[in-house]
Formats: sequence, C-alpha cells, structure tokens
Amino acid sequence: MKAILTVMIAWVLAVPAWAGLVDIEEVTSPKGIKAWLVNEPSIPFVALELRFRGGTSLDAPGKRGSIYLMTGLLEEGAGDLDARAYARELESLAASIDYDAGDDQVAISTRFLTENRDEVVDLLRLTLHEPRFDQDAIDRVRAQVISGLKSDASDPNSIAGETLSQLVYDDHPYATEGKGTIASVAALTREDILEAKERVFARDRLYVSAVGDITAEELGVILDEVLADLPETSAPLPDEADVTIPEGKTVVDFDTPQSVALFVQEGIDRDDPDFFAAYILNHIIGGGSFESRLMTEVREKRGLTYGIYSYLLPKDHAALYMGSVASSNDRIAETIEVVREEWRKAAENGVTAEELEAAKTYLTGAYPLRFDGNSQIAGIMVGMQMQGLPIDYIVTRNDKVNAVTLDEINRVAGELLDPDGLHFVVVGQPQGLDG
Repeated sequence: MKAILTVMIAWVLAVPAWAGLVDIEEVTSPKGIKAWLVNEPSIPFVALELRFRGGTSLDAPGKRGSIYLMTGLLEEGAGDLDARAYARELESLAASIDYDAGDDQVAISTRFLTENRDEVVDLLRLTLHEPRFDQDAIDRVRAQVISGLKSDASDPNSIAGETLSQLVYDDHPYATEGKGTIASVAALTREDILEAKERVFARDRLYVSAVGDITAEELGVILDEVLADLPETSAPLPDEADVTIPEGKTVVDFDTPQSVALFVQEGIDRDDPDFFAAYILNHIIGGGSFESRLMTEVREKRGLTYGIYSYLLPKDHAALYMGSVASSNDRIAETIEVVREEWRKAAENGVTAEELEAAKTYLTGAYPLRFDGNSQIAGIMVGMQMQGLPIDYIVTRNDKVNAVTLDEINRVAGELLDPDGLHFVVVGQPQGLDG
C-alpha cells in the first residue's frame, strides 16, 4: 500500500508539467464502441470514466428514487462476490469503482494500477452485468437513503432547492428529488431495482474516457469486454422541461435565525453562441468569489452575508441561471433588494472593460489548473463528449474566452439578465417579506 501511495503522489506532482499538452485520441473498439483516450505511460495508473445519459430522470412512473437506489447498490456485490467480498477484492487490488447518479447521468469512475488492470476490469464487468441486489443490501442502502432524506427535510438549503424545483419544472422529472421520497423509496422492491438498471444502461447513451498507462488497442479490448453486451437502446429520455418562473418571491416558513434564499431566472443553453459571453458575465456578477459584484455589494460593503454566488445551470432538458445567499431574518429583505439592483445595473449598464479583462485573465489562467490528475482529465473529457464539444476543445477553450468583446458581453447582459423576472425562494422566518 505504501508503494501505491508513492506512485499516486508522484502522479499528482508530475501532472502540471504536461497538463497543457493533453493529446486526446478518439478510439473505436473492434465492436464499434467509441471512447476518448489520453495515453500517458509514465505512471502505471489508469482512470476510466463511464457515463450513461438520462440519470434519475429515467425513473419509471411511481418509482421515484429507484435509479438512485440502484446506483448505490452496484457496489454491494456482483457475481459470486457479496458486498463484503466485493469490497475486499477491490481493496486488495488497490482499486476503486465509484458510482453516482444525477438528474441527467449515471457515472461510473474506475481507478486502477496497470498491473491489476485485468482483475479490476473483471469486477467492473460484473458490476454492470451481474449485480447481486441482495435483499439485505437493498434494505441497508435503502435505510441510508431514507436517513439522508429525513436529514434533508430539516435542512433549509434542501428545502429551498426542492421548493424551487417544484416551482420551476412543473411535471418534469426535474421537479422532484432524484433520491425519491421517504414513501417512494420505502416501497421499492428488488424487481423495481432490476427494472431501473435496465432503464439506464444502454450503448446509445454511453460516453467513455480513459487517461493513463493504456494504449488504444488495450482500451478497445476493455470497451468490448465490459460494454459490448449492453442493450443497444433502453428507456427514452424525457422531453424538454417547460420552465415557468413567476415574478416575485416564495417564502417557506422554517424556524431558523437565518434565512436561506435561492434566486433563479431563465438561463442559456451550453451550445448557445452567446454561452461564453454569459459565462464571463456570470463570473463578474456572482461567480468570481470575492472579486464578484455580488460579493462586493452584499458582503463587503453591507455585511449582509458571509457568502453569495451565482451560476449558470444548463441541464440536458432546461437551462437556468441561479444563485444562493443566506442572511439573518431581519436582513434578508435588504439582501434580496441589493441582489435585484445589481442584476438591474448589469442589465442596463453592462460591465466595464477592466472587469472583462480581469475576468478573462482569471478564467484563462485558472483553466489549466483543472488538469491536475488523470482522474480530473478523464472527467473533463467525458463531460466534453456529453456536451457535444469538439475533441480539440481543451486547446481552443481559452481562445473562445478571449474572443468575447465588450460590446458582445454587454449585449448579452441586456438580453439575458431579467431583474424583474428574478424569483427568490426564501426558507426561514424573514422579516419584511411577503410570500
């Protein structure tokens, strides 16, 4: 284990020297499965990322939370290995296989040393094709999910997020928590879990990337061994969400000395020609931490909060522009007015040339720092594929940031920002606010 840690540390330290030289190759396996690969043989370690589009949005009607629960059960044994034996086998191989489910994807992240590649790949294949879904594991993981849901029910941030989703997304799957409800999760059966697996894993929604000590030929063999036998298609993806954002505020009464507020307006799709201008604009308004306008006006000048931020949220079937802030009950009303006023100033007056240049400098300078390990690079590459970005995006991305002009960003500010349409969901006992 000590030797393994030494290898890992050496890898992390080595990455910055070549992070700007990522050379992505598209690989097609003998059976036609495509993947993106960065072959880096200097360290005997590989990160393999699998993504399946659809995520928890593919839950069958009346079975909310089934895909999230199923994903959590994939590490609870497969083939002849029960949960304990499966965990011991992974540990003995100094490997990891992690599973996650979100609104739009199910992710499987595998990390292994070159010398243990075959054994780890066998375990990964078992995960996808022969999960056990033992009843004791189902009951244990179900209890963990329900415990989390109970905790969320008393968390102002979770309450605000759930309230906003129900308000904005209407009857779309995005409107409800992908983890399900206490009642829906409690009612799920093993048959529901098996159906959930069949709804997710199919080749037509598969994206793959790999980084590390592996050749294109070796990766092609792994792709066919693990993925070729998956069904070609599965459950249809949901329709586009019909986003509805009313003006004003929604107040949820909750006994706490500090109110939590989420604010939202319609956003911009990732493939919109104005996305980079909107991305830089958000950095200036609320995405740039202590350098942002919102942080300056709300925290530094008025002391209304410890932190405030905004972000673009382009999901597969809807695009929002959101932000979050918390303030004492007696000051949240003022906080909201300041946020709305900053939104209005940016919409009407745009940003300055100095702000634009500072944002470009930060965003282009910070970008290479994301490539600080093969796991991070593999995650970026598979995300690029899912977003429909070209294979040379890493090379051209900073050029796209630098190409945004002051006239362009200020036009987008006027078209995108909607201060009157900005809706606030407030959870707490705010003073001076009506629901």
